[in-house]
Amino acid sequence: MDKKRDYYEVLGVEKSASADEIKKAYRKLAIKYHPDRNPGDKEAEEKFKEAAEAYDVLSDPEKKQKYDQFGHSMGPQGFGGGAGGYYSGGGMSMEDIFAQFGDIFGGGGFGFGGFGGAAGGSRTRRRAQRRGSDLRIRVKMTLEDIANGVSKTLKIPTYVKCEHCNGTGAKDGVAFATCPTCHGSGTISRVQNTMFGAMQSQAECPECEGTGKIISEPCQYCHGEGVERKDQQISFNIPAGVSDGMTLTVPGKGNAPRHGGQPGDLLVVIEEVKHPELIRDENDVIYNLMLDIPTAVLGGSVEVPTITGRARLNIAPGTQPGKVLRMRGKGLPSYNGGGRGDELINVMVYMPEKLSDAEKSAIESLKGSPNVMPTEAEKNRLFSKFKHLFDQNE
Repeated sequence: MDKKRDYYEVLGVEKSASADEIKKAYRKLAIKYHPDRNPGDKEAEEKFKEAAEAYDVLSDPEKKQKYDQFGHSMGPQGFGGGAGGYYSGGGMSMEDIFAQFGDIFGGGGFGFGGFGGAAGGSRTRRRAQRRGSDLRIRVKMTLEDIANGVSKTLKIPTYVKCEHCNGTGAKDGVAFATCPTCHGSGTISRVQNTMFGAMQSQAECPECEGTGKIISEPCQYCHGEGVERKDQQISFNIPAGVSDGMTLTVPGKGNAPRHGGQPGDLLVVIEEVKHPELIRDENDVIYNLMLDIPTAVLGGSVEVPTITGRARLNIAPGTQPGKVLRMRGKGLPSYNGGGRGDELINVMVYMPEKLSDAEKSAIESLKGSPNVMPTEAEKNRLFSKFKHLFDQNE
């Protein structure tokens, strides 16, 4: 089919058709051109795919709206990459069609992947490879670790493949017998009555789990399980910029499955350790600096903590409480790249509650000094500058 037909024409419905009408029309065509009813008929197979493609677009409100506006000029990706050429173009298999629209026939397992008509013969299922369970561990990270990234090597108890039976569970890896249930085929067949008549389905044999053989003599080391518990030395890298609660995946370092297959993954959950002085805010870090009155008034140099150690910070004369100083590039790197955060210094000024007589006298002597008492203009300037602090407290 070189030139695509109008999707409404394919399903035989009007543009005003409801969702139920579109579904009924597709179901009717799918039954008519189903490969189990038309074995070996390539034309019926193409019409079956064409109907699935039309239904994929018209059953989705967003895709339908785009199709009504632009038609086939949108191309396959214009409808979200679903159909629009994937069925007839070979990019989506029959199994994919039934996986997506299997409920149209009253069950996701209908059709390809298990059913076969009398004329079409049986179709076998592909046995899924066993996969072991995932392991989850928590790794504590300081801000220093997060800033630089770390390499870890941990001893982790896991289920590994039994080396004596090569993970099969059978003695020496060879003590097997033919499965008496499926007689070595790995599948069992059932006949069901469907709308197409009698249909034969095939399923994985539950006795041998699709292998066609059973253990005649179990391995004495793993007792037929195919796995044994061991401590493994597992090494992995944690990149810079991670955050608390983030989960990293180390593929294939989880538990091995029983009787062979693909091991699961190791899931590394980041647990951020609080810094004694610094507070993290995404990629920035915050430090609350308490100044004494002379340093705030006269200025000076103070020492502040950073992720990489201590640093000297110059304080300008007349630094006001609530001022935020910025040390650029002293924060944390971004996990996905894009630079580094800053260290923000929140300035606070300590007001003593108890003073000696000499201290009281010194402060009393400053009363009335024009540079100590702010003018009305200076008050207004300061109120305006720190207005956000007052608003937050209302």
